Amino acid sequence: MLYDVIVVGAGHAGCEAAHAAAKMGSKVLLVTMDMQRIAQMSCNPAIGGIAKGQIVREIDALGGMTAVVTDKSSIQFRMLNRSKGPAMWSPRSQCDRFVFSNVWRELIEKNKNIDLWQDSVVSLIFDGDKVVGVNTKFGASFNSKAVVLTTGTFENGLMHVGDVQIAGGRVSEMASVGISAQLKSKGFVVGRMKTGTPARIDARSVDFSVMSEQFGDEGNGGFSFAKNKVENNLKQRPCYVTYTNTDAHDVLREGFEKSPLFNGSIQGVGPRYCPSIEDKIVTFAAKDKHQLFLEPEGENTIEYYINGFSSSLPLDVQYRALRKVKGLENVKIFRPGYAIEYDYYPPTQLKSTLETKTVENLYFAGQINGTTGYEEAAAQGLMAGINAHRKINSLDELVLGRNQAYIGVLIDDLVTKGVDEPYRMFTSRAEYRILLRQDNADERLSGIGKDVGLLDVSRYDEYLQKKENIEKVRLFLDKVKITIAEANPLLKQLGTSEIVESKRLSVLLGRPQVSVKHLVEASVKFSKFVADNNISEVELENAEIFVKYNGYIEREKTLAEKINRLEYLKIPENVDYLKFPSISTEGRQKLAKIRPATIGQASRITGISPADISVLLIFLGR
Repeated sequence: MLYDVIVVGAGHAGCEAAHAAAKMGSKVLLVTMDMQRIAQMSCNPAIGGIAKGQIVREIDALGGMTAVVTDKSSIQFRMLNRSKGPAMWSPRSQCDRFVFSNVWRELIEKNKNIDLWQDSVVSLIFDGDKVVGVNTKFGASFNSKAVVLTTGTFENGLMHVGDVQIAGGRVSEMASVGISAQLKSKGFVVGRMKTGTPARIDARSVDFSVMSEQFGDEGNGGFSFAKNKVENNLKQRPCYVTYTNTDAHDVLREGFEKSPLFNGSIQGVGPRYCPSIEDKIVTFAAKDKHQLFLEPEGENTIEYYINGFSSSLPLDVQYRALRKVKGLENVKIFRPGYAIEYDYYPPTQLKSTLETKTVENLYFAGQINGTTGYEEAAAQGLMAGINAHRKINSLDELVLGRNQAYIGVLIDDLVTKGVDEPYRMFTSRAEYRILLRQDNADERLSGIGKDVGLLDVSRYDEYLQKKENIEKVRLFLDKVKITIAEANPLLKQLGTSEIVESKRLSVLLGRPQVSVKHLVEASVKFSKFVADNNISEVELENAEIFVKYNGYIEREKTLAEKINRLEYLKIPENVDYLKFPSISTEGRQKLAKIRPATIGQASRITGISPADISVLLIFLGR
């Protein structure tokens, strides 16, 4: 049978890729090594966090499913960084990882355009420089118009626990062998990276009474913009906080000579921003403690994840060190922490659509591009699935700009700058983070999701209604005044100066102490307006952000528009950069290697100077 798109791997990238292509009309084959572990949460049982939460909301606005699946499986929701400005607010959910995987499988199985095949892909089928299918370990061959490779940590995966090495892509799962060697023979550069995970422990052996509890937010917070909130009847669970100490550190140091991280056994580069506990002890030698979060793996399970204690030290060292931690003196573990090395492909070998430059219709997404995190993987899978479908149907590519989405920042960073360590998204990576807030992802991307056929029309209509309501609130705040009698008791209570005459609601809302909820409580007219128009808390909050931060938002929009002009200056694909004597030698080499699609992309390549860009602009006749 001929498929439109074959997706290899059913992790977070693979599921989004398969869903996107199938939802838009492609006939998809999703190949996975284990149908019981679709969208497995291999590391911590949580979605979101700083910048990552923004990515998940963008996936939802485009019509992807990670946000919906998260909301259905959430056992704790928190909005991080509430004490900072709205550009820094980041949603995060603790999930039941068993429910998360099951919900994704249900979504995949309900899509009639997706077929499943449980097997391991050992090689790709080529017709010249075009991919046309895959071969599997069982001897099956499947043909397709495009292939999306999302194999995560499985390509030549090797796990380390002290001096014990086990071939595999995840605990108790075999590695994938064959594809990277084949692609290397086709001219691809293949590298090695490393990630890790902590021990899982038995909650029955933990003294939670000596730890501090961390609860989720009150109310029905979630990721999805869907007006009818996703049904979730799961019991909400707290997390717990404890700390390592000098006694635990002393035990950990005893295992350093057998640490694969320090004795040269591990060649791959690990994530700087999610270091192992042994890394922390060496890097932050002056610190006598490190924070640990004990996170439940599900609604009812006794299995807990120790966030902050990733390790590849020998089993006995991990065990003895944990027992030095307050509350874990009698801890029992289900399995030790381990490090895993795997093959990845430096992402400068990709176009901005995530299609490879060497092989036509072959797309890479997820950790094989040198990223880390479920959210980054899901975003790449979504974009690869969209672009694979559009390419084989002769439709224009979809590339999000850096001023449109964190997803645009992520992919542009990967294909333009490459990676020298596992890439993790941070708000600081975005030049326009005031524009790329988690609350306005639907405003930025819903129209695109609808236009490509991924976001349901009903969801888009919900967005239009929300947009209309926010505009009503903004106009009301700017038009209606609050009386002295209504305002002054509130202002006195909030510790800010009282007024001597009636003021427009928007003027009072401009004060940092005053929130829109305060005004709803104080103003009879505003309270009645909100009730009569059925204005939601989310819509009120969006209007408040506009009023308080509009000056900053407009300034950043102006800056983005100026810089964005370069993004649309296309560079011909066949330019011979080596023939530009006015460009520096480094500049010529970098341009020839990465082959940027636009002047904007060229300007972000490390080693490209403003003078080099001026030469390119002259060449383009500008």
